[in-house]
Amino acid sequence: MEKQLKLFFEFLENDKKLSSNTLQSYKRDLKQFKRYIEGCEVAYNKVDEEVIQNYVDYLQEIGKKPSTISRSIASIRSFYEYAARKGKVKKDPTQAVKAPKVERRVPCVLTAKEVELLLNQPKTEDLKGIRDKAMLEFAYATGMRVSEIINLDIDDINFKEEFVNCRKANKQRIIPLGKMSVKALKAYTENARNYLIKDENEKALFVNVNGKRLTRQGFWKIIKYYKDQAHIKKDITPHVLRHSFATHLLQNGADLRAIQTMLGHSDISSTQVYMQFQDEGIRDIYQKAHPRA
Repeated sequence: MEKQLKLFFEFLENDKKLSSNTLQSYKRDLKQFKRYIEGCEVAYNKVDEEVIQNYVDYLQEIGKKPSTISRSIASIRSFYEYAARKGKVKKDPTQAVKAPKVERRVPCVLTAKEVELLLNQPKTEDLKGIRDKAMLEFAYATGMRVSEIINLDIDDINFKEEFVNCRKANKQRIIPLGKMSVKALKAYTENARNYLIKDENEKALFVNVNGKRLTRQGFWKIIKYYKDQAHIKKDITPHVLRHSFATHLLQNGADLRAIQTMLGHSDISSTQVYMQFQDEGIRDIYQKAHPRA
C-alpha cells in the first residue's frame, strides 16, 4: 500500500495540482486509514464495504466529528478510484458506504458597522499600518481565501482596470476591486512595500516585516490583533471576512451566480448557504422603503 499511496499523492500534486493544505489532509486521512487496516491485518486490495463501515464506526467511537469522518471517507474513496483505474483493485469498496450527515453550520458574519470598525483600526502612520490597512480592505473587497491572498504576486493586481487576477492551479478568476481597496493598495505599493522588501526580485504582493511573503499564520495574527483593538466580540478569521463579503453583496442585491464566480465555488450549493441571510437584508430594505412599514 505504501507504494500505491506514494503514486497517488504524486498524482494529486502533479496532475490534480492540489494545494499544499489539501494534499496534507489527504495524507493524514489515508495514513490513519492505513494504520487501521494494518491493525486489522487486512491488505488494502482486500478491503471491502464491511471494513470501510467498521472504520467509520471506529472513527465515531474515538470521537471524530461528522465533518472529519466525511472528509476521511472522501479521501479513501478518491484513493480507491485511482487504484481501480490503475487496475490495482477490482472495485471501490466505499461505493455503498454512507458517511455521517454533516450539518451545514451557519457562517459567522460581521455587520457592515463591524466591518467598518475593523477596517478603520490600522493606523497608516507607519509601514506596517499601511500594509495592514491595504490587506484588510483587500480581503473584504474580494472575498478571497487567505491561501489565495498570500500567494498573490504584485503583478496580479491591475490598478488601471481595478481588478485582481486570482490564479489557482490551472484556473483563474477575475475579481473587481472597490475604490477603497484600490486606494489602500496604491498607498501600500507606493509608500510601504518597497521599503519592506529586502530583495527587489520579490514578487509577493503582501510581505512581512522581513520582506518575505506573508504567511497564513501571519495573516491570522494580524486580523486577531485588530479584532481585539476594535473590541469586537465575534471570533474573526480571514474566512469571516469572506463570509461577510458574500453576505453583504447578496443583501444588497447581487446575483447569486455572480457571487459564486467571485468566490470561486465550483458548485452553487456552496454559495446558497448565504441565502439564509437574504431575508434579513430584504426586511431592512422593506422597513426603510415601504411607506406603511
